[in-house]
Amino acid sequence: MAKKLLFGLGLFALASIAQAQVIHQERSLYRNIIVEDNGDLRCLKFTVRTTKSQQSCFLKSQPQQLVFNYTKLLMTSLLVMPEPKRILIIGLGGGTMSNTLAQLYPQSQIDNVEIDPAVIKVARDYFGFFENSKIKTYNQDGRIFIKRALLKKQQYDWIILDAFNGDYIPEHLMTKEFLQETKALLSKQGVLSANTFSLSNLYAHESATYKAVFGDFYQVSNQANSNRIIIVSRNGFTANSLNKNNIKQLNSTLRTFGIDIYSLYNSINFTLTDQNWPKNTRLLTDQFSPANLLNTQ
Repeated sequence: MAKKLLFGLGLFALASIAQAQVIHQERSLYRNIIVEDNGDLRCLKFTVRTTKSQQSCFLKSQPQQLVFNYTKLLMTSLLVMPEPKRILIIGLGGGTMSNTLAQLYPQSQIDNVEIDPAVIKVARDYFGFFENSKIKTYNQDGRIFIKRALLKKQQYDWIILDAFNGDYIPEHLMTKEFLQETKALLSKQGVLSANTFSLSNLYAHESATYKAVFGDFYQVSNQANSNRIIIVSRNGFTANSLNKNNIKQLNSTLRTFGIDIYSLYNSINFTLTDQNWPKNTRLLTDQFSPANLLNTQ
C-alpha cells in the first residue's frame, strides 16, 4: 500500500547522502514499477499516471529493521493476537512484512497474495523476499483468493490488508460485502489489520463500514504520517480486550526490528470512546464505493 509518509530525521539524512539510482524499472500489467537505491536505502515505487508512491523500503545493511512507520504500527495487532499460527497478507510489496513475521513466528504458516506477478518477482530479486514450505505466495486478486479460501473452509488467525493499486486501496477490497467475507475467514479469536489513511475523503466511510461489520475497533496512528491501522476482531472488542500483559514480552522481541511497542500502545484509540465520524455516514458497498473519493488530501 502507498507509504506516503514523512521519514524521521535520521532516515531522511540517510536517504539524502546519495542521489537515488534506479536499478530496475518495468511496466507491468497494472503499473510502472521502479526500484531505487539511495545510499543504504532501497525502495520499491509504483508510478500511476503522474503519481509516484513508495511501497516498500529496507536498509541493505540492516534488512531486519522495519523502515516504514506503518509496518511498525501494524505490530500493535500482536497485543490482541500474540501467537498467530496462520497468517494471510493481502498485498506483497517488497515482502518485508512477510519476512519479519517469518522471523518472529518461524513455525507459523504465512500466505501472501499479490495480484501483480511482476511485483512478486521484484520482491524476490531485489528485496530478499523468501519463501519455503510454510511461506507461500499466490498470484491472485485478494478478493478472489478469500472467496476460494472460504469454499475450502480455511481460517486465519491474523489477516493483514495492505493492498494498493497506485492511487488508493482497490475499491472492491473496501466494501461491506468484502469485509463480511474476510470476517468469515477469521478463526474464532482471529484479528484483521488494515493499512489505510487518516487523511482521506473516505475516512468516515471506511470507518463506518468497518464498525458495521466488526463492531467497535482499535486504530493506531501518529503525527509522523497519514497512515492509520484499523484492528478488528471476529468476536468484536470490548474496552478490556487490549492485553497490557503482552507488552513487556513483545517489547524485548520487537526491539530487534526497531519497534517500541510501549510508544505504539500509547497511540491506540478505541472507537467505543473515541468515534470521530458522523453516526449517519453512508457505508461502502459493492454498489457504492466512489472512485472519485479515493485520493488522499
